[in-house]
Amino acid sequence: MAGLSAARTSVATAPSIYRPRRPARTLLHRVARENLETYLAGGDCDGDEIAPVPFHIEAAFRSYLRCGVLAHGFCRAYCSGCGHDFLIAFSCKGRDICPSCATRRMVETAAHLVDDVLPRVQMRQWVLSVPKRVRWHLRHKPEVVGGLLGVFLRAMETTLRQNSPEAPPGARYGAVAFIHRFGSYLNSHVHFHVLATDGVFAAGEDGEAVFHPALDLDRADFRAVQAKMRQRGLRWLLRHGHLDDDAVHVLDTPDHAGGWSVDASVTVPGWDRQGLERLVRYCARPPLSQERLGRLNQDQLVYHLRKPTADGRTELVLTPLELLDHLAQLVTPPRVHKHRYCGVLAPNAKLRRAVIETAGPAGATLQLLQEASEKMGLEEVDLPDDRPTSRLGRAAARCWALLLTRIYECLPLQCPHCGTPMRIIAFVLDPPTIERILRHIDEPIEPPAILPARSPPQAEFAFNQDAGAADWPEMDQTAGPLGDRWD
Repeated sequence: MAGLSAARTSVATAPSIYRPRRPARTLLHRVARENLETYLAGGDCDGDEIAPVPFHIEAAFRSYLRCGVLAHGFCRAYCSGCGHDFLIAFSCKGRDICPSCATRRMVETAAHLVDDVLPRVQMRQWVLSVPKRVRWHLRHKPEVVGGLLGVFLRAMETTLRQNSPEAPPGARYGAVAFIHRFGSYLNSHVHFHVLATDGVFAAGEDGEAVFHPALDLDRADFRAVQAKMRQRGLRWLLRHGHLDDDAVHVLDTPDHAGGWSVDASVTVPGWDRQGLERLVRYCARPPLSQERLGRLNQDQLVYHLRKPTADGRTELVLTPLELLDHLAQLVTPPRVHKHRYCGVLAPNAKLRRAVIETAGPAGATLQLLQEASEKMGLEEVDLPDDRPTSRLGRAAARCWALLLTRIYECLPLQCPHCGTPMRIIAFVLDPPTIERILRHIDEPIEPPAILPARSPPQAEFAFNQDAGAADWPEMDQTAGPLGDRWD
């Protein structure tokens, strides 16, 4: 799922042909299966000690190597009109390493938030970056992530309430916070992207949610939030024992804000639902773009960057083991959420139901999904909510075929030969049946082989490393070379 553009045309005028993915043919999959065992045998270097690679990282890599491989099982889509069929391999549902599953999660998250959660008011993206000395704590201590995020959200909400002149004292904002564990250069960089309403909500006389927009927000307000974050964040780290007095004194400096950075220059008006969906996809994007990965030579890979680094580089040159190590550092730990709901969008907020009443997709996207549902013969889902946009949006957030329609404007469950809707008629998990079907259609019956761990490079040298010390002439190495003197 590489395309990120919102729907702009009708599927009746510009349909695309769906082609099942084959991840085993990609460069990333080949690099992973050829070098994973070597990387796992080498361990994870943390400081001066070499420890085994954590289990959740190994599990993420092994799940990715099984993703999209027909030999591990598949489902069958069949056309009753002409008999055309094709096989769809199962996915690993990974969150970081698998580009396809991570991108699907990104698109599914964006569809859910735009169609069912985010109201039709102006939204603003707030980005918080912390000093490098604090990033280590964010990476290794989940409680620090929650603590600093809470400090940032309180400072941000105070600023929004102060700039909403007609808002009552108890008015609340609504936000979705995305926790990024990666930077633009495949580096480990824990920071926050918060998509918040550009104003606050308060309860009306009849229980409805009344929005009070924030007026005249400018860079001075952003700098004020940045200063609050530096002071309160350092106090929180000191109070909970994560930093000492000397470290706080070094980081609490006005020069370059001590490494704390807050930016909130990106806004999306309430009427631009397609722009909002693109922004949510950006906030929920995966760490790796497979299209930017290439091979420089047999021993080196090249990863093209979206923007130059500080020293002007536009690409990273990595060995296969270095690439796997970079990806391993970006894997989200287990039982850790990648985004959180805050304010009136929190699950237990009293105004949540009233606030999300206005949520829904753009008109062009809604028309695209309706046409696709009719052409692919998808039944509507019966839900207690009577809004058709909500029913269709919730179905699109779960349905694999409608998600592909939303991204590529293609119809995966419409027969490319006769146009008849296709149905999923079987899920094949029995190994003998899998082998018989794959052999019949001339597909590999065995998954791609994972190569064993390689020996260290010095084991491949030509000289005999097992020769004893008696084979070497005796010499006093402290006196310098034989027949010579140290001058």
